[in-house]
Amino acid sequence: MARGVDIEIPAKLAPLYRPARYKVFYGGRGGAKSWGFARALLVLALTRRMRILCAREFQVSIADSVHRLLCDQISELKLSASFTITRTQISALNGSEFIFKGIRHNAQEIKSLEGVDVCWVEEAQSVSRESWDLLIPTIRKQGSEIWISFNPGLPDDETYQRFVLNPPEGAVVVKVGWEDNPWLPDTLRAEKDYCLSADPEAYAHIWGGEPRVVSDAQVFKGRYEVTPFETPPDARFFHGADWGFAQDPTALVRMFIKDECLYIDAEAWGTGVELDELPALFDSIPTARTWPIKADGARPETISHMARKGFRISAAKKWAGSVEDGVALLKGFRRIHIHPRCRHCADEFRLYSYKVDKNNGDVLPILVDAHNHCIDAARYALDGYVKSAPLNISPAAVMPRTTPRMAGMAGMRGRA
Repeated sequence: MARGVDIEIPAKLAPLYRPARYKVFYGGRGGAKSWGFARALLVLALTRRMRILCAREFQVSIADSVHRLLCDQISELKLSASFTITRTQISALNGSEFIFKGIRHNAQEIKSLEGVDVCWVEEAQSVSRESWDLLIPTIRKQGSEIWISFNPGLPDDETYQRFVLNPPEGAVVVKVGWEDNPWLPDTLRAEKDYCLSADPEAYAHIWGGEPRVVSDAQVFKGRYEVTPFETPPDARFFHGADWGFAQDPTALVRMFIKDECLYIDAEAWGTGVELDELPALFDSIPTARTWPIKADGARPETISHMARKGFRISAAKKWAGSVEDGVALLKGFRRIHIHPRCRHCADEFRLYSYKVDKNNGDVLPILVDAHNHCIDAARYALDGYVKSAPLNISPAAVMPRTTPRMAGMAGMRGRA
């Protein structure tokens, strides 16, 4: 680090100072990724003579680049005496230089660049396969690095596929969000809180840094919200469990019903959970031992094990079409409320989707078997209230009610 320069960046960005060919930082708004990249590069540029290429897919003018961001940080860090700034370039007194290029329309200039030490690709979500195939071999100096910062777009975007889902060996891949920024302004904090309450799907993309999904294919689009709520002291709880296998997670959810709405107020989630670790996982929900649990019947030996450990657990019924019938019941609630602490439930209700025909984009009436562990657990929890088609039960039929003989307790009423 440059002598006499005191630089602060979010702790999540510390790997920027460690050698790696690829440094990939992605996530939602408010994570200070660009701000941190600019600061780190300015510091490194003062430690030794470097050539730094600041690239993006399109750059019509210098105003489209990170030139202004770097200038602002030079001023903020009181480093103006160490840098010379022109309209199109930035250079340090020690010979370090920053170059700004768009990849798509500057192919020959990019190919001719020599001696690049660090290439920073900003807003990398829009960089195409062709542009990556052009850029990567160009950054060929021994020990050179490619820094990548972006907010994800679509899950099929080349950058997300290449560097997040299938990263090169040895790549540093870090998800950075607003929660990692200790200097998040109150204005942004208020904006993200409002977005979470008003549109959880938009929140997951804009603030949560998740890829945008095809909204028409979302099973629960417009039927749920992620918002804080108080659990009534007399709630009639429903518990449901879905067993994991290998890398699939085990999930336990707790729910209650009020005013024809379903409330999910607690979850337990674990990947690679061993049989002897299951009781501790379930005990993270305080009511798991005192209320009945309905579980996936595909693992009778696991159900028996948990019953011996003191849980009131039994297998949920299954039949041909039980998944679709259970989803239909869940969709029939007036609203599904998910507490923010149940983040895996929130993710799944956003991502659970119908299959899409890749040839013409048609949404098909086929449920994709993914992002459904908590959702399966919720279906199992309502065992006995889910009926085979034709569906002859509505959420109103499982509303709790209080009677004089059950003062303070919630009963259940239903119809065959």
